[in-house]
Amino acid sequence: MKKFRVVVNGTSYEVEVEELGSGGTISTAPAPAAPAPVAPPAPVKEEAPAAAKPAAAPAPAPAAAPLAADGVKVEAPMPGTILDIRVNPGDSVSAGDVLMILEAMKMENEITAPEDGTVKEIAIAKGAAVNSGDLLAVLG
Repeated sequence: MKKFRVVVNGTSYEVEVEELGSGGTISTAPAPAAPAPVAPPAPVKEEAPAAAKPAAAPAPAPAAAPLAADGVKVEAPMPGTILDIRVNPGDSVSAGDVLMILEAMKMENEITAPEDGTVKEIAIAKGAAVNSGDLLAVLG
């Protein structure tokens, strides 16, 4: 028996392979499975659409950036899609209040207010694709 460690989609598996009389035929089958060349393309396929979608998002962000100079900027911590915006300009918020929901890698992430203040501006729209660091809102 030979032991191999195989990583599939980030999960490590330890497998045992038994060599039978004709080792050439059986040895060829485990060799392609051990490097797992199929596993890396799966994350790349997920990242490629995420990278392609946010290409349209940077256009609104630079337009809102000059307004952020006189307030606290709330930026996207990761690439994703805005599922919901829970505040409007003029709303008072406390540190930790949920401003919006960002979907990234099939998970809903709450974007919270970093400090107490008033929402001066919402720089994105519901359904918008954003990149890391894109301006989401400005608090004053």
